[in-house]
Amino acid sequence: MGLSISVGLLYDQARNDAEGLDYHRSAFARLSRALMAEGISWHEPEMTDPPRTPTFSAGFPYGYLTQLRRILVLTDFGEPVTSALEVSERQYERDCEKVRDEMTRFDSHLLCHSDSSGYYVPVDFDDPLFLPDEANVDGAGIVGSSQRLLAELAGMASSIGIELDGKGVPFDAGAVGPAVDLATDGPFETERFAWRQLHRACLASIEGGHAIVFH
Repeated sequence: MGLSISVGLLYDQARNDAEGLDYHRSAFARLSRALMAEGISWHEPEMTDPPRTPTFSAGFPYGYLTQLRRILVLTDFGEPVTSALEVSERQYERDCEKVRDEMTRFDSHLLCHSDSSGYYVPVDFDDPLFLPDEANVDGAGIVGSSQRLLAELAGMASSIGIELDGKGVPFDAGAVGPAVDLATDGPFETERFAWRQLHRACLASIEGGHAIVFH
């Protein structure tokens, strides 16, 4: 089992899961109402056939997300950044304690989000939103911004050997043009894989106006 990430989820549900389509339509409606109560106007775009904008679907083990969050915190602290594969279990746990401490600041869109469900919406707002329980929004009501998540990913990219061009697109410094699929081998294999999937999800979300859905 692991985390699934979708942008344009309704398209997939319409083809493969009619019951799931009804559920997620209702869930998006609850999310929109809850956001409106916070002064944020957004709704999941209607489906078209074919889709007018990019959709995206990927996933990875839940532990990859924890490892990526660790990279963010080490980068922000200005500490040496090492792969989870290179450190002792004791050091890894100490680093994870720093992650848990930073979560209590409630200002990081990568850190403050459910591991297994919930949303990022393509609206630029400062801090993650903590919606009330009665809104019944998946992911314990914690909603992030796709734009702010993208910025956090860009800020840590060089720490795991990912170079970005002037438009924030990953590229291979030893080749000409963008790197469509970054190499994920080496010491940061898992962190780079998770980074790449979330980065692609953010770009699709912002371009098409769709939520990133963790499920």
